[in-house]
Amino acid sequence: MPLYDAACAVRENAYVPYSRFKVGAALRAASGAVYTGCNVENVAYPEGTCAEAGAIAAMVAAGETVITEMLVVADSPSPVPPCGGCRQKIVEFAAGDVQVTLAALNGARRVMRVDELLPGAFGAGHMDGA
Repeated sequence: MPLYDAACAVRENAYVPYSRFKVGAALRAASGAVYTGCNVENVAYPEGTCAEAGAIAAMVAAGETVITEMLVVADSPSPVPPCGGCRQKIVEFAAGDVQVTLAALNGARRVMRVDELLPGAFGAGHMDGA
């Protein structure tokens, strides 16, 4: 299944009673399997979950740890990038050259590499010698 279709489908399941801003994410893992996630809000806003984090959690729960491609979609005038926390989560499982497509339902798209999403990312290499 194309990542765009998977992200759009799961986006419809988003639980967004407060913002009404549905986001869907789909990623392809090293096995070729596609994992999806949608945003889930909570009345205590910091306790919600982003779509990207949900897709990553589904991948890890299935026993995989390598993202080879990712797409995020929302109903916005322009493509919506992942938040800072999700960028760090993506970096944990994706190499710097992995493609991340940011999409809007109106057809607008922006394709970036992971290292463009989070330049100078904190990584495991920073922990060496600790």
